[in-house]
Amino acid sequence: MKHIRLMVPVIALMLASLACQALVPSQQIPQTSQQITVTAAPALIPVLDSSGSDAQQVRLTTLYKNVIPGIVSIQVLTDAGASLGTGIVYDGQGHIITNQHVVDGQKKIEVDFASGYKTYAKLVGTDPDSDLAVIQVDAPTSELHALPLGDSSKLEVGQTVIAIGNPFGLDGSMTTGIISALGRTLPSNHASGGGSFFSAGDQIQTDAAINPGNSGGPLFNLNGEVIGINRAIRTDASTVSGEPVNSGIGFAIAINIVKRVTPQIIKSGKYDYPYMGVGSVDSLSLDEITALGLKQLTGAYVTSVAPGSPGDKAGVVAGSKDVGMSGLLGGGDLIIAVDGHPVKVFNDLLSYLINYRSPGDIITLTVLRGDQKLDLKLTLEKRP
Repeated sequence: MKHIRLMVPVIALMLASLACQALVPSQQIPQTSQQITVTAAPALIPVLDSSGSDAQQVRLTTLYKNVIPGIVSIQVLTDAGASLGTGIVYDGQGHIITNQHVVDGQKKIEVDFASGYKTYAKLVGTDPDSDLAVIQVDAPTSELHALPLGDSSKLEVGQTVIAIGNPFGLDGSMTTGIISALGRTLPSNHASGGGSFFSAGDQIQTDAAINPGNSGGPLFNLNGEVIGINRAIRTDASTVSGEPVNSGIGFAIAINIVKRVTPQIIKSGKYDYPYMGVGSVDSLSLDEITALGLKQLTGAYVTSVAPGSPGDKAGVVAGSKDVGMSGLLGGGDLIIAVDGHPVKVFNDLLSYLINYRSPGDIITLTVLRGDQKLDLKLTLEKRP
């Protein structure tokens, strides 16, 4: 079974010796009696080509030098022991962004800057829905290099990204990869009752190596802009000490969410997410679509509506009829648009709400109910 693992290790690092192996050719080269004339080649002098790999290397090394002053390593002392994380400098007032799970249960927070400067931090506030936290340090202005924040709405799959952080206590570690997918959904840290959790949407999936200790650190584009905050990895493997191992599937919180949430955490210590009270399945197979009698292949099929919720008040209908599919009931609404924006899967609806809507806003859900197409007005509330 694969698991989504948050990436805060308890500090119990052991240095393992690395066995060096001689390179062995995969195939023996046959001997030949033919005379071969060898001509000495001139020494190679690197020439920077704006379209070649040398230019890319210079771009990456320059990026690292520019951004590393704004990236910090975080050590947190809790009742369970000590843990590691990463953070980014947000402003000149000493605010630092990291993950909520990095500072969860904190008794003492130490922040180490790339310059060697160290100081303690206080917790300003957290947002368990997005797994974000803001801490604050009293540090010299010369240490507070706020990093530029990008625009995650402009990201594309295949785009090169860079992660820098504190994996396994190896501060300032840099890895590269690409954006593997956009708009992913993960469980949040906010319990919704009945043992389940609200969803955290608009997560960036990347294959850049992310490991325990990278949590709360930046994911950059090639312009040196932070486009995500690294949060979790999906893995089915772990180290001998039980720490999750990178499997090429990592997740980062899209920076546009961070830009909405952070000012509110600084202002009031928390952030309120819009709430509909509507549950949906991630995707449906052709057999399920047929059994449910749906007239469209795409959309968010409503499986539950919380009593008294905004969805209930707006008249959203959940499945309630036995159609012979285990765990799936028929007769529910299929949400195909929100405020005129197409909804192909539930992630589309969730990403729209958390990026562009707030509690108190009135939205229009377009649903298919059997052969009928209906527009339902829904007033969003805050998550309970």
